[in-house]
Amino acid sequence: MNNIQYGSVELTDEDRAYNGSLYSEVRNAVFANPYQPVWGAEDAPPLPVYEASLASVITGILPFGKPWRFFQAVKRTVDSGVDLRWGTDGKGFRRLLHPNGICLTGLWEIIEETDYSGYFRKGSKALIVGRYSTCCTDTRRGSVRSLSLVGKLYPTTDVRHLEPLQTASFFTQQDLGGDFSDYINDAELRNTPDTRAWRRGSGLPVLLLEGVAFLRADKQPSQRQLYEIAELGKPENEPTRTPEFMRLTVVSEQPRIEGEALDFRDEVMAQIYDKGDPEPKRPLTFNIDISDTGETKGIPVFQRRIISDWRTIGKITFTEAVASYNADFVIHYHHPTWRDDRNDSATATRVGERKVR
Repeated sequence: MNNIQYGSVELTDEDRAYNGSLYSEVRNAVFANPYQPVWGAEDAPPLPVYEASLASVITGILPFGKPWRFFQAVKRTVDSGVDLRWGTDGKGFRRLLHPNGICLTGLWEIIEETDYSGYFRKGSKALIVGRYSTCCTDTRRGSVRSLSLVGKLYPTTDVRHLEPLQTASFFTQQDLGGDFSDYINDAELRNTPDTRAWRRGSGLPVLLLEGVAFLRADKQPSQRQLYEIAELGKPENEPTRTPEFMRLTVVSEQPRIEGEALDFRDEVMAQIYDKGDPEPKRPLTFNIDISDTGETKGIPVFQRRIISDWRTIGKITFTEAVASYNADFVIHYHHPTWRDDRNDSATATRVGERKVR
């Protein structure tokens, strides 16, 4: 524990100086240093597994001594819009949650008519950099995991676009307590996941501290609103119109990758690549479903969201993927702060040091 270098988990001058980024810059950064130079090659080293532990999130929680590290990280992820966090030593920062992930690049596309604004409107296409991860240390099939897909959208389809662009982030996840799907094909990822806290087992204290930290720093610990996408590229004088719920699911045509105790990162890579071959062979595609009809039942540690009237409006097509050091330590995804009215920026709970769009 004492040998782990966490880097600057708090808000820094690097975060404050953010004024957008290039898609090509972020894409090249996460692909620069893969754990396996060619995924699945016979001489490829095993993928590292980083621990998400109680010790890492509890440091500094007492009201004296050092600041609560985890609370600093939560405030930063809400206040900072930066896409890459290199830190002063160029080594990024250690994630306290979701430390094991894989980055994917591709295209966000809305193909059906909607009543929403920004990049939820029909015809919208955006470059996307996603990160697929699990909240827990255990990355393998057969265990209770909470798989997650987050993404940042660039309002362009030109991979060589030369002007920095501000991105829009989304967060989707399975049940925050954990779920039982062995295949990514069966995972339902929502911006408003259920919470069956007891499924975390020994990881329950981490989940509870996560809720405490987000309640203190923001307001809603278990929902991530979607207004950044609805405001991306939107004229200032146009009202924001944001769906309340979004669900991402792997399309039915996608193959199912077999393998006992298979690491989800290998499963994702196998969807796109053949072992030992660096060239992509096929895409990994997710449906984008939305709804405005739902209700929440239960208390925070046991919470179910009953959502109906799902409608598929588009898809995300990933064509490249990589498990790399920078995908775990450098790329950063901004958490949209909670708004009492998701369509009104004046109702934001926390403005912090982040510029309002």
